[in-house]
Amino acid sequence: MLNIHSKLSDQGVTIFSVMSAMAQRLNALNMSQGFPDFPAPPALLEALGQATQDGFNQYAAGDGLLILREQLAKLFLQRDQLQIDPISEITITPGATIGIFSAIHAVVNPGDEVIIFDPSYDSYAPSVKLAGGVAVHIPLQTPDFHVDWNQVQHAINDKTRMIIVNTPHNPTGAIWAKQDWLQLITLIEDKNIVVLSDEVYEHLIYDGKRHYSALCFPELRERSFVVGSFGKTFHVTGWKTGYCIAAPALMQVFRQIYQFTNFCGVTPVQMALATFMAKHPEHIAELANFYQAKRDMFNAALKESRFQFTPSPGTYFQNLDYSTIRPDLNDVAMCQYLAEQHGIVAIPVSVFYQKPPENLRLIRFCFAKKQATLQQAGQILSAV
Repeated sequence: MLNIHSKLSDQGVTIFSVMSAMAQRLNALNMSQGFPDFPAPPALLEALGQATQDGFNQYAAGDGLLILREQLAKLFLQRDQLQIDPISEITITPGATIGIFSAIHAVVNPGDEVIIFDPSYDSYAPSVKLAGGVAVHIPLQTPDFHVDWNQVQHAINDKTRMIIVNTPHNPTGAIWAKQDWLQLITLIEDKNIVVLSDEVYEHLIYDGKRHYSALCFPELRERSFVVGSFGKTFHVTGWKTGYCIAAPALMQVFRQIYQFTNFCGVTPVQMALATFMAKHPEHIAELANFYQAKRDMFNAALKESRFQFTPSPGTYFQNLDYSTIRPDLNDVAMCQYLAEQHGIVAIPVSVFYQKPPENLRLIRFCFAKKQATLQQAGQILSAV
């Protein structure tokens, strides 16, 4: 008889799969998982078809099509005035999650500690565990989910090998200001600590605020992995295409791992993205306003509801506080109640914590939706 011990025995089915299945079973409005319900730009879809017709159907280079890496380097130059070498510092990956996984495995060895800020994306801690590392969870401070830098200082020791940053932050929408980065630099500049900066929502920042990448700071340039997502930016999450940027020395160890997790990304998708980025720079330039309008539309539709909220500073997620509506229910039960009794599905924020606060009464909604969907969601939630 086989005796198999899972390396992730305590990991069940993700909450995203659970809630999406619930939405399908109940025929409920799915506002849980982070994907648009509107189509991708027509010119991007046309570029994909053209790429397949033009013969871009075989393996790409393991590091990604150079033409796409060049477009990405151009983007960072225009936005942040950063010179990035597309050959030695950029790798295209099949989704951001595999970039996160590869970066962690590139530098984390058994016994190393990795600081993770909770609530956090659910791939971080399992990736650390699979590398033999130890995840050290530090809760962000409510209600605005800022970092308590005294806690970080006390958590850092000789075993600390990596700190994972996520800005704009999923699931709360919080963004790091310049001062946050300067605080981090002060704590790690004389230590052997690598930064993994998850910046997949980099273009989705609202109300005139600015995105600061880890790469913007010279003190972090040689010690940071930055991971991003084309899927989030171009409304094609199912294309599963992302990237990792790092200084040459870090990128070399990243590629040593990445080449054995996935040889290369999907070739025609990369070509289509590169073509679209070259021809339509206005897409990214207008993206923040595009999604801010959706955020504001969703929030306006809630004006008659009993939910409380602060408009999300970034991402395409909005958290709602239901503590004055059903304080007797934890957030998992509240999401089940909304699905079964009101026909709308959200994500409980507690699942993003190692140890969620007992009084947490927040649920997450995705507003990357059509106007009709947002208005329908508002009507449903206003009746709760």
